[in-house]
Amino acid sequence: MTLPDLSAFDAVVYDLDGTLVDLRVDWNDAASDAAAVLRNAGVDADSLDLWKMLDAADDAGVRDDLERELAAHEREGAWLSDRLPLADHLADDGVPSGVCSLNAEDACRVALDVHDLSDHVDAVVGRDSVATRKPDPEPLLTTLERMAVDPDSAVFVGDSARDEVTADRAGVAFRYVDGGPTGV
Repeated sequence: MTLPDLSAFDAVVYDLDGTLVDLRVDWNDAASDAAAVLRNAGVDADSLDLWKMLDAADDAGVRDDLERELAAHEREGAWLSDRLPLADHLADDGVPSGVCSLNAEDACRVALDVHDLSDHVDAVVGRDSVATRKPDPEPLLTTLERMAVDPDSAVFVGDSARDEVTADRAGVAFRYVDGGPTGV
């Protein structure tokens, strides 16, 4: 794994899954449970991916129920997660650090606790912490605000094109964890 050079920045915000840890989530099982929540609300979710299911849950008024289902899967995956090499940089970087993730905030906190990283993180923002989710810039900007850091002095490190778009929209420098995107 090639680690990004982060030495030019006064603060670092990390994506979680695929960047600091590898959550062991059965996403097919999570999607199946999310679809069941929507079906119970009268929504046909058969052709929807998880992100569209979240939007459909908003429209159907069952977002909290769907979030509970997804967060349960993510928490379980956090307990079983694997620590990735960049996590060692987080523990040793000596600058303000945060986590901005598409995972539920409490699942992020579980993963950080499991891998003894919580004491090195100044702010955690998950998909359920603010009204929008990546690639909207609000989650990243909220993370930086909670860290009391200006966007122009920070870098966002992630593993997906969605992370890169988030950074661009927030006016924050971006680095891939391993030289290029792994997903959307």
